[in-house]
Amino acid sequence: MDATAARCAVLARALDEPLAGTAPVAPRWVCLEHRGAWPRDVGEHPDPAVAAFAARATASGWRLLLIRRPGRRCADAEGRVYLTDTTPSVARTTRLTVAGPADLASVPLPTSGPLPGAVVTDPLLMVCTHGRRDRCCALDGRTLALAVGDADVWECSHLGGHRFAPTALVLPTGYLYGRLDVSSAVSARKAAGLGEVEPALCRGRSTWSPAGQVAELAVRAATGLRDADALAVVEGSSIGVHAKDGRSWNVDVEPDDGPTRPASCGADAVPSRVLRAARIRLRA
Repeated sequence: MDATAARCAVLARALDEPLAGTAPVAPRWVCLEHRGAWPRDVGEHPDPAVAAFAARATASGWRLLLIRRPGRRCADAEGRVYLTDTTPSVARTTRLTVAGPADLASVPLPTSGPLPGAVVTDPLLMVCTHGRRDRCCALDGRTLALAVGDADVWECSHLGGHRFAPTALVLPTGYLYGRLDVSSAVSARKAAGLGEVEPALCRGRSTWSPAGQVAELAVRAATGLRDADALAVVEGSSIGVHAKDGRSWNVDVEPDDGPTRPASCGADAVPSRVLRAARIRLRA
């Protein structure tokens, strides 16, 4: 099969490319309800107000997503803005509303501390459906978002890793998942509602670096810990993973050869590198 002709998600699934360590690094997310067309790069939106908001979000340490209801259903007159801090033990999502793009300049984007807005008590599932970035997200992501059909499920712009489509982000915990179907998507969101992580098909927590994501998931695999707030990651020559029950591990994360595959649909197949947890050592 010609690798440039096949969809990237189909090829990556066939090659069983590892998921761990592939989540984007984004401790804070801002999700803006946007009913119009999404450009390939949300930072280059043709509406100056949206582009200015994107630039301000980036400068303040936020990752911006444009979101909409599955199937582009007609929404309320006001647009929702969700703010999320994914830090363990204080992870939280809040909601603001804006009358239109002109109001975005007044949306606060604090670099630290509490989030403005009303607290959102139920977890949100953001499913990437950004067709202008990759057709796998357009096809697989939209199918998943429609099939789940829950009020707290949204279509969203580019999450990265479209070769793992359908891919999704769970807020407020910040865990990303790939190769989802309806059952696994519901399980991931249900786990978040219980304050837990669903380790199956997890790409990592966006709070941490790629190596930190791999280390955390390796410790969870070794211990069976599911509490989303159970572990914190400290970067160093090896990765320190600390549990709130007092246990700590050193995890050596090393690069390894991954499969030769296209990074996105229509691209040439190229060798890839992956991160693996080579050693996990419980500290005395």
